[in-house]
Amino acid sequence: MTAIGFSRVGGMAAIGFAAMITLSNVVMVPAGLPLTGAETSEVTEFFATEGTAVGIGSALVPAAWILATLFGVGALIALRRSERERDEAWSLLGLAGLALQNVTFAGVVATRLALASTAAHDPSATPALWALHDAVFTLNGTFLALALLGLSVGGLRTGLIRPWHGALGLLAAALQFSSATLAHWVMAGGALGLLGLVGWLLWVVWIVAYGITLIRHKPTTSVRRTTHDHTHAVPA
Repeated sequence: MTAIGFSRVGGMAAIGFAAMITLSNVVMVPAGLPLTGAETSEVTEFFATEGTAVGIGSALVPAAWILATLFGVGALIALRRSERERDEAWSLLGLAGLALQNVTFAGVVATRLALASTAAHDPSATPALWALHDAVFTLNGTFLALALLGLSVGGLRTGLIRPWHGALGLLAAALQFSSATLAHWVMAGGALGLLGLVGWLLWVVWIVAYGITLIRHKPTTSVRRTTHDHTHAVPA
C-alpha cells in the first residue's frame, strides 16, 4: 500500500477499534460486570452466572488488538516523515504504548476467562484472580497514557491534529497515568476509580477523532535529491 492508503486504513482501524471495545462493554456492563474493588461475592456471582456475556465480550477483543495495531502503524506513517526531519520519534512512542497496552490487556481478558471457568466450581480462587484482574486493569493506564502522549504530541508537532484534539489526548493521558499511579487506592474502590473511567471515555473519543483525521489526511510532497543532484517528488 502507499503511505496515503495505509494511513486511511489506520484511520478506519481506529474507528473499528473504538467500536469493538465499546461493543464489548455494551455486552458486559449491562450484564453486571463488577467495578474495580468490587466485593468477592459480587464477582463470584457474576462470573458464575454470566459466562456467555464474558465469552462474547472476550471474543471481540482479539480483533480490537489487531485494529489498534493497524491504527498505530497508520498514525506512524502519517507522522514519521515530518518527525525524521526534526529528529523526533513521538509516533514511535505512541505505537509502543499501543503495543504494550495490547499485551497488558491480554492479561485482563485472560483473568476474566479464568474467573468464568472457575467461579462456579471453585470460588476459592476468585479473590486472588479478581485482585490480579484489578491490578493489571488499572496499571494498563500507564500504556494508554503512553499511546495518548506520543500520538498527541506527535500530531500537534506535525500539525496533523488540531489543538483541541491534542489537549483532549493529553488530558486523557494524565487521567490514565494518575489512575495507574494510584492503583493501590483505586483497587480499594471509591471515587478514585472515576479517574480511569473518565480517562477511558476521553480515550475513545480521542481515537475516533484521530481515525477521522487519518482518513481525511492528504500527505504533502517532499523533495529528495539523488547523488546526481536530480530532484524527485515523493509522497510524505
